[in-house]
Amino acid sequence: MQKIVECVPNFSEGRNRETIDAIAAAIRETPGCTLLDVDPGKSTNRTVYTFVGDPQAVVQGALNSARVAHTRIDMRSHKGEHPRMGAMDVCPFIPVANVSMQACVDIANTFGQRIAEALGVPVYLYEAAAHEDYRRKLPQIRQGEYEGLANRLKDPRWKPDFGPAEFVPRWGATATGARSFLIAYNVNILGTSNQAHRIALNLREAGRGEGAPGRLKAVKGMGWYVDEYNLAQVTVNLTDYQVTPMHVLFEAVKEEAARLNLGVAGSEVVGLVPLAAILQAAAYYMEKENLFILDEDQKVRLAIDRLGLGSVVPFDPKEKIIEYRVAEAPHEPLAGMSLRAFIQEVASRSSAPGGGSVSAALAALGIGLGAMVGKLTYGVRKFEAVDAQMRKNIPPLHDAVARLIPMIDADTTAFNDFMEALRLPRKTDAERVARTASMQAGLKKAVDIPLTTMKLGDGAWDALCEVARYGNPASRSDIEVGARTLETGIWGAYRNVMINLAQINDADFKSRMTQAAEAIVRRAAQKCAEVLAILENR
Repeated sequence: MQKIVECVPNFSEGRNRETIDAIAAAIRETPGCTLLDVDPGKSTNRTVYTFVGDPQAVVQGALNSARVAHTRIDMRSHKGEHPRMGAMDVCPFIPVANVSMQACVDIANTFGQRIAEALGVPVYLYEAAAHEDYRRKLPQIRQGEYEGLANRLKDPRWKPDFGPAEFVPRWGATATGARSFLIAYNVNILGTSNQAHRIALNLREAGRGEGAPGRLKAVKGMGWYVDEYNLAQVTVNLTDYQVTPMHVLFEAVKEEAARLNLGVAGSEVVGLVPLAAILQAAAYYMEKENLFILDEDQKVRLAIDRLGLGSVVPFDPKEKIIEYRVAEAPHEPLAGMSLRAFIQEVASRSSAPGGGSVSAALAALGIGLGAMVGKLTYGVRKFEAVDAQMRKNIPPLHDAVARLIPMIDADTTAFNDFMEALRLPRKTDAERVARTASMQAGLKKAVDIPLTTMKLGDGAWDALCEVARYGNPASRSDIEVGARTLETGIWGAYRNVMINLAQINDADFKSRMTQAAEAIVRRAAQKCAEVLAILENR
């Protein structure tokens, strides 16, 4: 699954278009980075860049942009309204998809060390990456700004986390860290700016600033009137949407507005939003309204409708959801083939695709038959008594199929990696050592992929049993074929695990993988028999 990290570096230059564009180009031209936004401010003399990429790419993109700034920005002549202490003033890393906060802490540490070594500048860690509470927040680190930095660096308590503890006049200092994704979100009120502000004061974490906090944590907000839309808005920053999701804020605004006899007319997202935030809203409304929706596209549509995200400006998921904005077509040459072409490719005079890819396809097909029977049972009037069972067991089957399909290509890719290692030179001792290490790494990957296929298949048995027990009896043979096919797919993946384990030197790895694989293949035989017995006894 694609790992996406957002990076939002702020540079102390908002007036020189050549410098602004040069920094943007450095990011845009970094392989693996997608530049989403460039927001310069003349009065602040500061530009905020937003880009995304995988963990390695964002570090390189941030470093490349810093190198350009190092040659073009001189803090000795910088003036602006925004607090600042360095040319690259701040560089946060934010988890977006399939990346943990701890991973972003590690990324910030890697970047901090690399920029300090490359440019010889002081670097501080902040937010989730900070080591001390007294220097966790940006205002704490930036106190005194650039002008006070020379004296602050003399204080041992303010020794940088990376780089020299000395003043670098041209650059100043940089803060890098990890923080949660910030969603800029506005809810539309059919009322006045004063009424919208009253609602914001009741909801935002700081409340009315009199020692009494508002209803919602991780929310900063106010109310204003937007002449362009001819309505008021409760405008907020959701600083951690895992703490206060969009739908929670939206529903709370509706409650507050109802007390004032005001109407709510949808909402808008300013900038981009993570897919997870939209799916959170979809899950809430699905549960609230007792809806059963499987496809991601339909879940997104539901969230857009219930939150009224297109009420003032169009909400195009391809443009507004980060994962869709940077999505690339999956590289699945095998899974993307027609069935005829795949079979012919398997039958060709080539060792790949082989048993591993076929096993993944079989496991997906077996589970797919179970998902099919569940979907043909659900919603049919004469089977309404088992709707609850189908609603519970269709999703894990549906999801398992989606996750198994990429394993068809992954298995062949793993085999090709091992074959590439075999072709490495081995004339010198160093070459032989490197070749052996690459081969062993390739073999471990060739074990991990079919073992993953086994685990994905194993996770579907319980749901398959339930579909066998409650599904449309006219589809009995489909479940029987599905169970046998799934068992065969797991067995085939097991054989691929074992044949590659035989060549691995790491005894501990071999022992752990063998135990895991044998447990799954035994369970497959037992659960297949259980499915067939359920069907026989119905």
